[in-house]
Amino acid sequence: MNYSQSIPSASNAPVEKPANDAPIIVGLDIGTTKIAAIAGRKNEFGKLEILGFGRADSSGVQHGQVLNINETMTAIQKALNNCLDSNPELEIHEVYVGIAGHHIKSMQTRGDIVRQDAELEIQRHEIEHLISNQRKTFIPAGDEIIEVIPQVFSVDNIKNIKDPVGYNGVKVGANFHIITGDKNAIKNIKRAVERSNLKTKDLVLQPLASASAVMSDLDMEAGVAILDIGGGTSDLAVFYEGILRHTAVIPFGGENITNDIKLGLGVLKGQAEQMKLQFGSALAEETNANAYITIPGLRGMPAKEISVKNLSQIIQARMGEILDFVSFHLKQIGIDARNLNGGIIITGGGSQLKHLIQLTEYTTGLNARIGLPNEHLAPNHIEELKKPMYATCLGLILKGCDDYENKHKIFLEKPKHLSVPESLKADKLEDVNPAKVLLASDATVAPQVGINNGDARKKINIWDKFKNNLIDLFKEEEDKIIE
Repeated sequence: MNYSQSIPSASNAPVEKPANDAPIIVGLDIGTTKIAAIAGRKNEFGKLEILGFGRADSSGVQHGQVLNINETMTAIQKALNNCLDSNPELEIHEVYVGIAGHHIKSMQTRGDIVRQDAELEIQRHEIEHLISNQRKTFIPAGDEIIEVIPQVFSVDNIKNIKDPVGYNGVKVGANFHIITGDKNAIKNIKRAVERSNLKTKDLVLQPLASASAVMSDLDMEAGVAILDIGGGTSDLAVFYEGILRHTAVIPFGGENITNDIKLGLGVLKGQAEQMKLQFGSALAEETNANAYITIPGLRGMPAKEISVKNLSQIIQARMGEILDFVSFHLKQIGIDARNLNGGIIITGGGSQLKHLIQLTEYTTGLNARIGLPNEHLAPNHIEELKKPMYATCLGLILKGCDDYENKHKIFLEKPKHLSVPESLKADKLEDVNPAKVLLASDATVAPQVGINNGDARKKINIWDKFKNNLIDLFKEEEDKIIE
């Protein structure tokens, strides 16, 4: 099966012009059940335009960890080939990669620096130095720091500062959330990516990537918990007062539910997965006690009758265990329903279970909703990407876009000094061609309108070609209905 797709041209949606100077970012989500590769960039309205999309069934990955590098490499290459098939003009050399697994841990630290001149305003490079110092924090042998995330800063006696740049003071400090992982697990991910002839631009914790794709600024202000239910793990990220307060990886996911059904009902794994998707519910009391599923017998054996209620009871037991972990982590950091006005946002492939919202609200006492990554997508996006299972991959692209914007922020803030072209000086105005004057004065916007800019034209052509290549993909075999 070929998992790639072009963007259909939406006749009723406005065609938005891509931001010509925005780089193309590729997110690579290496999951237990699937590997997705999505290429995109922000347009002039700050929305993601998808330029390539491919996926493949995952192999060699268990509970979010790469165990077989060769199998994982093969699956990555298949996903990338499908992505390139959707847009042959793409060139993919480096990717943002999501990371999860049982080995992920987090810790809280405090860091401070003392400045020599309190009269000088605090500069950005001083804050970066403070953050980089935290990478020297002592962690257990065999672990590696993945991410250092500042929470709140302080300058002398002033507390709870979000950005201290521009303040005056002697002592600058901050609370940090440090995320660590097993060195060997990190190496395995990087090796699988490198053997696919790619460079890992950055490793990003999957719950943070998913959160950026499904969460708005209002959610962050209100306080919210993001629960990403994947195939091998469920990832949790908690935000309160606009700050990341906690992250955790829960060692259960959709694969565990499928295996429970397989063992509890004595069916094949494929049958268990199909029953879960078609007839499963996270609340057994919402199912019909008189409904049964007929499973064909193996090799001439009689057919088996499966109670839909029994199926849902198995699903509810495991999903309830995952939600109990969520409640435990929230209590551990002292956060309850009064702090999280935004409730719980559930995303990931496992979020598509029936009645999951009701079970979540009953178990945790918090409001719940399904998190979809639609908010950040341009209007003419691929319909397939509306599914919550692609939230992590789209969040990786957003992370790449943010990195680029932050890197170039210093240049954008600098005032523009316009030099007078030689041809426009007073003693040469007689020989000036009006067309040349126009080009000279509009030099800064020429890339935006395609004037004398081959790269800009090339990028627009990539977008147009991808958008107009209407191919019917995702022609998977229809799910066989179990009679």
